[in-house]
Amino acid sequence: MRVVRIGMALAVGALAVSLLGPGAPTVAHSPDTPAGRASAQEFMAQREPTQQLAAAAAATCTNGQAAGYPCRNVDLLSFMPLSTIGGSQANDIWGWTDSQTGKEYALVGRRNGTSFVDVSNPTAPVYLGNLPAYQNRTAIWRDIKVYRNHAYVVADVSGHGMQVFDLTRLRGVTTPKTWTSDAQYNRFGNSHNIAINEETGYAYAVGSNTCSGGLHMVDIRNPKSPVQAGCVSNDGYTHDTQCVVYRGPDTTYTGREICVSSNEDTVTVADVTSKSSPRQLARIGYTGRAYTHQGWFTADQRYFLLDDELDESRRGVNTQTYIWDLADLDAPRHIGTYSAPAGVAATDHNQYVKGNHSYQANYRAGLRILDLRDVSAGRATEAGYFDVYPSSNSSSMNGAWSVYPYFPSGTVVVSGIEQGLFVLQPRLS
Repeated sequence: MRVVRIGMALAVGALAVSLLGPGAPTVAHSPDTPAGRASAQEFMAQREPTQQLAAAAAATCTNGQAAGYPCRNVDLLSFMPLSTIGGSQANDIWGWTDSQTGKEYALVGRRNGTSFVDVSNPTAPVYLGNLPAYQNRTAIWRDIKVYRNHAYVVADVSGHGMQVFDLTRLRGVTTPKTWTSDAQYNRFGNSHNIAINEETGYAYAVGSNTCSGGLHMVDIRNPKSPVQAGCVSNDGYTHDTQCVVYRGPDTTYTGREICVSSNEDTVTVADVTSKSSPRQLARIGYTGRAYTHQGWFTADQRYFLLDDELDESRRGVNTQTYIWDLADLDAPRHIGTYSAPAGVAATDHNQYVKGNHSYQANYRAGLRILDLRDVSAGRATEAGYFDVYPSSNSSSMNGAWSVYPYFPSGTVVVSGIEQGLFVLQPRLS
């Protein structure tokens, strides 16, 4: 039952918790459920100081190590500590490839802004500067996505809204500078996350102080002039979502815009083709759920891989990935669960599928790559890893926050909360 919202803030190093009314701004994992409150409290309680690390040069993964980091089938191309890319601590990461120049850029979220790093030469990345948080509103949770050469930045702090930044301004830049936004969208204040369907030109802010925390839909087809398009609010708070033009096996919905959302305790599927009248297709829980966090379709849009943020710590299991069959969008089926190898009990956080592999940022276990060629049988196997937090693989929320695997070059970038930017090269069969 969703009845009470909770806000969380760090004040002078202490955790301040306040119970807010239904219409109050929501901040940081702010659902109306015990699981949501527990997730936020656990995350805040496990914060650690920024690690004082040196930059690292390229190192091949040999005998399970690359520059002191445990690894398998993943080489280190470079590492930039937080002190060299704007400071503070890291959160989300995304990427942009300039179609005009072919150059590749990492967009690294931090508590107090967004860093731009040219990773076109992955062994010698170049920091190009910082886009400060809107009105300097610091947030532990910041998220970034890209549409038509523009970055869209949200943060889970009251009053931040959505920053719009024209990434073509990075062309020709070789030294760092402080950047300004090109536009600002303020139809919501805080937002925990943002998803963009690049095919349709719609952005979906989730976990905001609007739409009951559900999908706040924004028309960004004119990139610098975002316009609110509607809400999906009937299932309340959404923690994360993926929205696609559907081409999967359920022909009833071919060509429709479908969002598959992780809604704290359920996988929830909605048809959002009509922004004025979206329709919920399915809402289903699963055995072992603790906090339904994030997931991603396989390339054929039949299977959906889900990570649950609290099952490892609550149930004492190794890292789990839940495999769903969405052949019938009205009736998703949980068909299997991948369990990480012995000794890897890390909390999973974000994952993205490219080809036959899922690239997972699993906090203390770092980057984990799953081979999905047997996913139809509800199975996956580990194909490689790069551990950004070598001292432990336990279920705590430190280390790898997120991963971006979509650069045409094959370079993969990972954001380490207390560490910085890892530029990596998987070697997968």
